[in-house]
Amino acid sequence: MNIVILQGSPNVNGSTAILVEEFARGARQAGHSVERFDVDRMNIAPCTGCVRCGYEGPCVQHDDMDAIRSALLAADMVVFATPLYYYGMSAQLKIVVDRFCSANASITGRRLKSALLTVAWNADDWTFEALVAHYKTLVRYLHLQDCGMVLGYGCGTPGMTRRTKSPQAAYDLDASL
Repeated sequence: MNIVILQGSPNVNGSTAILVEEFARGARQAGHSVERFDVDRMNIAPCTGCVRCGYEGPCVQHDDMDAIRSALLAADMVVFATPLYYYGMSAQLKIVVDRFCSANASITGRRLKSALLTVAWNADDWTFEALVAHYKTLVRYLHLQDCGMVLGYGCGTPGMTRRTKSPQAAYDLDASL
């Protein structure tokens, strides 16, 4: 299986990266290919809402989103990886998701598998409610097949994250693929 990871943390060595690395390690050991995009390091402009793409491209903006689009349309699975920022995904990842509109029918038609990897400092039981609701809406709208979520409660720093069960859960997620 070809897996695309959209890593939305601006801290490429942070807690989100730990989950991404463990998921990728487990997926590769299971025989899958993994392509990771650190989206905050890429030149991706926000969607302007011009709809010149007609919701099926090409987008009038020619930036690094072209590479992500190509990878997604060749993938079997997309993994959304983000720290929790004010109870939602990072702005860096949200820009990418907003730009999906120029490939809407193609992405929907792929029936991609999907997963969510996320971390937060907060450990309250309601911490991830808004992000999970957004992810589930994306799954429904894009006709994705949800393969699971790793919700890293109490993962405010890499040291905190390594002491939780979240890295192992990310590694083990490939079992459901």
